[in-house]
Amino acid sequence: MKGELVYLYAFDVANEIAIEKIREILKGQPVPFEISIDHTFPKDIPLYKPLSIELPILESLLSGKEVKPIIHIYEVGVVSINLRVAFETSDLQELLPFHRPILENGKNLDEIAYNLCKETCKSIKEAIIQGALKIPEPEAYTVFCLIELGAQKNTGDWFIENRRNIAALLTENKLGVLSDQQTDDVMRIQLSYSNNDIAIIDWDAALVVDLTGYLDDTIYVLELANLQLEEYKIMDQRLDRYLNKAYEDIRKQKFGLLGPHSKVLRSLRTLRVDVTKLNDEVTHITKFFGDWYLARVYLGARERFHIDKWRNSVAERLTQLDALYSVVHTEVSNLRMLWLEVIIVVFFAIDLLTIFFSGK
Repeated sequence: MKGELVYLYAFDVANEIAIEKIREILKGQPVPFEISIDHTFPKDIPLYKPLSIELPILESLLSGKEVKPIIHIYEVGVVSINLRVAFETSDLQELLPFHRPILENGKNLDEIAYNLCKETCKSIKEAIIQGALKIPEPEAYTVFCLIELGAQKNTGDWFIENRRNIAALLTENKLGVLSDQQTDDVMRIQLSYSNNDIAIIDWDAALVVDLTGYLDDTIYVLELANLQLEEYKIMDQRLDRYLNKAYEDIRKQKFGLLGPHSKVLRSLRTLRVDVTKLNDEVTHITKFFGDWYLARVYLGARERFHIDKWRNSVAERLTQLDALYSVVHTEVSNLRMLWLEVIIVVFFAIDLLTIFFSGK
């Protein structure tokens, strides 16, 4: 069996990246990412195209194999690092160590991906809008890709013969450890377009087979789903932290005309706009999907990654944010009306006093 390992790392580095300002990434010229679509595809629907650049092979090897880095830059503020390693094996169990890859120089791929992201951010700092103070931990995903199955030429027959072995590989277990129930769950999301391909999507890893040798389209869909998961998790955590802080600020601050409450109000309004915009952009990077194979792959990944639950969680936080904004806005408005009435009464009293004293 021959294939390639693809390690996907999605880093949320900013609220937005103005990709039209990017001229160079790590001394290389970025180009729009292109994939060829072999399945039925609406010709008038544009694909979302991030900026892409292929970097030189890493100096250190992984199990004697070269590691090829590719960087994708997304407008939604995400830098996606792809690390690719070709392999050849006679048994899927031999791929188990690649779940925790360590280079021959002692560094792991997580560290390599983080450093590449950090260097990329330095290269594109002028294009970063509202960048993160510190690059957060990435959402990582592993894709085991096969382009040759040895003597077997039909992916359906090969899948039936290797079902348990595939489940063990994707869950990082030795053959024979998993129960029938767990094996069925791992195999639950499997998709195929022809007798030449199949994709099995699990939570932490996926196995993609395509005997034509072309896998970039399926990998790209998995990358988008992985990116969405990272963005929704970051948004959810950000909203949680901000709401807790806002509740505490409101509890401590008892009054103010243009002071503390107005500051909280402005912050709530700004955050609401930022998160809503980001939520819309993250949702719509997959809007080109229709009723065909890639759409099924995306829907399978979305289900397995629980993206809808994360999206709903963000929507609930935004609803809470709206309610908090309304409460603060009402309190500030009432407070201003009270002070306005006090000012009117004071001016009225001054007017009466002026009339009284001028009459004398």
